[in-house]
Amino acid sequence: MYSDYNSTIGILNQIIEAINQLEDWNKNLTDPDDYLTSPDGMMKLAATSMLLEAIGESLKKIQKKDGDGLFMIRPEIPWKSILKMRNHIAHGYFDIDASIVYEVVKEDLAPLKEAITYIKECIEE
Repeated sequence: MYSDYNSTIGILNQIIEAINQLEDWNKNLTDPDDYLTSPDGMMKLAATSMLLEAIGESLKKIQKKDGDGLFMIRPEIPWKSILKMRNHIAHGYFDIDASIVYEVVKEDLAPLKEAITYIKECIEE
């Protein structure tokens, strides 16, 4: 149902789904240059950037609806940095750094997914 996607739980589910897609799409990458050395890599960089932007936009929507309270449940996650990355992708697309995207995908998605899952479970209780 459409309204579920506008609920906080629905938005958190969308974020988890996006992270799962990003992990799958990027599982074979071994270096940031993997994005830059082929047309397929460039498409993967563009698609990855788009989902990272969508995650940031979703978190912004949650923040607008619920304030920072949910984010305070997991203060070790750099929520403001995620929102800043969303802004950078949205407004400076041609300045995207493949190394930063690679680092986010390889190092930051798993802890974010764990935190989002934990927040979702707290809400559902």
